[in-house]
Amino acid sequence: MTESPRSGATRRMTVGQALLEFLANQWTVDGDERERTIPGIFGIFGHGNVAGLGQAVKQLHVEQPGLLPYHQARNEQAMVHQAVGFARMRRRRATYAATASVGPGAANMLTGAALATTNRLPALLLPSDTFATRTTDPVLQQIEMPHDTSLQVTDAFRPLSRFFDRVERPEQLFSIALAAMRVLTDPAETGAVTIALPEDVQAEALDVPVSFLQPREWHVRRPLPEHGPLARAVAAIAAAERPVIVAGGGVLYSGAEQALAAFVEATGIPVGTSQAGGGSLVWDHPQYLGGIGATGTAAANAIAAQADVVIGIGTRYSDFTTASRTAFQHPDVTFVNVNVAAFDAYKHGSQLPVVADARETLVALTEQLTSHSVSDRYAAEIADRKRSWDETVDAAFAPSGLAVPGQSEIIGAVQSATDPRDVVVQAAGSLPGDLHKLWRVRDPLGYHVEYAFSCMGYEIAGGIGVRRAAPDRDAIVMVGDGSYLMLHTELVTAVAEGIKIVVVLIQNNGYASIGHLSETVGSERYGTKYRYLDETGSFEGEQVLPVDLAANARSYGVDVIEVQPGPNAIEDLTAAVRQAKANDRTTLVHVHADPLVYAPDGDGWWDVPVAQTSTLPSTQQARATYEQQVAAQRPLLG
Repeated sequence: MTESPRSGATRRMTVGQALLEFLANQWTVDGDERERTIPGIFGIFGHGNVAGLGQAVKQLHVEQPGLLPYHQARNEQAMVHQAVGFARMRRRRATYAATASVGPGAANMLTGAALATTNRLPALLLPSDTFATRTTDPVLQQIEMPHDTSLQVTDAFRPLSRFFDRVERPEQLFSIALAAMRVLTDPAETGAVTIALPEDVQAEALDVPVSFLQPREWHVRRPLPEHGPLARAVAAIAAAERPVIVAGGGVLYSGAEQALAAFVEATGIPVGTSQAGGGSLVWDHPQYLGGIGATGTAAANAIAAQADVVIGIGTRYSDFTTASRTAFQHPDVTFVNVNVAAFDAYKHGSQLPVVADARETLVALTEQLTSHSVSDRYAAEIADRKRSWDETVDAAFAPSGLAVPGQSEIIGAVQSATDPRDVVVQAAGSLPGDLHKLWRVRDPLGYHVEYAFSCMGYEIAGGIGVRRAAPDRDAIVMVGDGSYLMLHTELVTAVAEGIKIVVVLIQNNGYASIGHLSETVGSERYGTKYRYLDETGSFEGEQVLPVDLAANARSYGVDVIEVQPGPNAIEDLTAAVRQAKANDRTTLVHVHADPLVYAPDGDGWWDVPVAQTSTLPSTQQARATYEQQVAAQRPLLG
């Protein structure tokens, strides 16, 4: 047994040195699982952090190598994306820290902060700040606001973070660091946690209590459902004729997928998943109807439309999940909302919130509903809907022989070349909607689609984070050319560290998703094509830009396989993905797609307002259609 530090013992350290050694000794405990909360730190150094945290990272590496490994990145936003990808794969038990310099370095992290908070995923951000003493005021890259000279770039993190504080004096470090860890490891509060660090304070010395640097455990809260709310939920479910479950990311973060399977096998209640909930049940489970909502399947949405009780488990009920409040059409629909966060449990005016852990609640519900089951008639309808949609997906995956295939065929080819434990990674464009409908998830952690913020450029960085968290799995990053162009430089990070990911780059020469949306709202794909600027001042011509994205990836040191257009494109793509998986280094597979060949319709809708008046006939027609669709919206008061 290690002796406890002598009471009152201290060490002389800088703020940066003390913070890093503190972080390296934090542990998350979740039942039998115990792991480092912060297993490493990403950093891009500038004048704001090179002498503070930069020096501390170097010193820690020399004195205690491996305690808090340092990793480079090529963009500050991507550092946060890597942390988020890692955190989801670790079920929020662990994440990375990320440090950036003053000004643009810190500002580059803002998108990552918003993404982490929106997705309820932990990321520890350590942006640098200007001098606390202001003796060199204004410093390089400092924002000057005449009405409030205390405002700096780091203040922009306040609305984007679940926790924000600034260490303006060395003595503040202790309370701020501990408060930050509490939020980071709280399943109901977690998201971006930001500690702003003035560049002078980072390098200042103080006497640090040795006890502050000792290993500390943070136990994940798994609150049990209270008797009253649980009893009311049980009564509502027992009385339901057509119940349906909406499974969200909370099912996976709670490790509740087995408890969910046991519950639905006992009761026969069908399940539709949000994007974050993909993997809550494997695709061929009898009760699984696929994605639900705006990008959901026809099977799940047909059942949802007539559901009298909707049981939301670990979902934040975004507009895509509720199909902009058109998914649930039963006149007396009731919502039972199970969520560890009260904010989400009370959504849509539910009178039956259960503020508790998903797994613990599912276990309790199963115990009290063991003799309850849906009717034979409802069970038969569920089976018929599932069978019909499975046949639809089979047809969508079948190769068409077109020289330039549609995206559904491409997804089918990638699916056939992957293994059950592989992780598909995606975030933005038309792919999330198509994957939500078509991808057949075979493992609880096999579906990684960042759709709360749907951030273009997340994919490659997020995929690297996935691979860091699960080196025994292949991360299959599917990305369109629009998202690829937003943030492809992290391929260099994968090459530098020998981190293998498989990137399937789908090139359709434009923004396919917004192009399609533009058509539905009467804007005729304006501004969504990658074309030369023509003599009229628009990009609507037919001359495609000669951009060679495969050559771009090669220039980073990535292995590239190009699938040529032709009748065998899908067969060649399948072989290319298998070859990429067999490689021991990052490989990019480049394939062309036709953006006008759409996936099967899942009968979902998304509310994007159309101009009320217009001289364009296409907009006039779109407005008429919009008014018909918006009439189906409901307040969804449970």
